[in-house]
Amino acid sequence: MANEKSQTEVQLTKEGEVATIRFVPASGVNIFSSRVIGNLGTVVEKVAADAHVRFVVFRGDGRVFLAGADISEMQHFSEDQGRAFATNGHHVFDAIEALPQVTIAAMNGHSMGGGCELAMSCDFRLLVKGAKIGQPETKLGLIPGWGGTQRITRYVGLGWARRLLFSGESIDAEEAYRIGLVDELVESAEVLDEALDRWFKLLAPGSPAAITRVKRALANRDEISEFGKCFSCSDAKEGIAAFHEKRAASWTTWDCERKTAKPE
Repeated sequence: MANEKSQTEVQLTKEGEVATIRFVPASGVNIFSSRVIGNLGTVVEKVAADAHVRFVVFRGDGRVFLAGADISEMQHFSEDQGRAFATNGHHVFDAIEALPQVTIAAMNGHSMGGGCELAMSCDFRLLVKGAKIGQPETKLGLIPGWGGTQRITRYVGLGWARRLLFSGESIDAEEAYRIGLVDELVESAEVLDEALDRWFKLLAPGSPAAITRVKRALANRDEISEFGKCFSCSDAKEGIAAFHEKRAASWTTWDCERKTAKPE
């Protein structure tokens, strides 16, 4: 969470198969206001429809990755306004979790409140050493409102989830890695690009369409349907043929169901 005002902008860039969604503060630190959440939702919708993107990276400029929600905006909320604020955030973060591409939060600095919730909506989380991460909402008389109470148990278990959520404590990157909240410790923000390249290379051999279906099977607990759909996709035919011919498979699209999408 943060009480420092910031005119955070959400910027989308593409380089090859990688889309980067970047949070840029005009001053201060990156925080989530209703405007920022709305802009993020628009960008996420655009990326979701792009069949030529395999990886989506979330990054922050400035001192932190994301410091949380705009406390000044919430100061005079009614219950109905709080519910609407939470509903909007849930819609956007659920859309991030449902993206067909592989999503990575590359955190250059502290990730608090909504920043932690966004990171937990991604498939993987990288955090630089020296940074902290946490859900400090209870220290303000609040609770996480954008999925934090539900997603955190997936990564750290109920015991650690209770400790972090009840206390509002922030933990350092090393501890976050030890308990499974983040997937890699990175030496500094300057080498985040190198770390991301390692992840791209690690995941590149997998069929884009198959990875999409794995994500859906995990989310919907419907492995049987997603397995069956594999056989209506050119990736399955190519992968099996490549296996028999003892060659590397050549993947042509991110998702067979969206292969008519056109690049920008």
